[in-house]
Amino acid sequence: MKKLVITAVLALFSSSAFAGSCLNMAQTLDNKIQKVQQLRDDAMQAHDNGDHAKSEELFAMAMKLFKS
Repeated sequence: MKKLVITAVLALFSSSAFAGSCLNMAQTLDNKIQKVQQLRDDAMQAHDNGDHAKSEELFAMAMKLFKS
């Protein structure tokens, strides 16, 4: 019985600890999305200005964020 109570308590507290990380993960994802969007916008601006080397560089930086 003692083991059952200890197991139940540990399960209860560990699940609440993992639930608290959801907001952190969402914030991290939101930050990456914002960075990728900014890099994309800058790359398109460079493309429109005829600076294709800079555009490709910025697109590559944005793509690397998807891999991290």
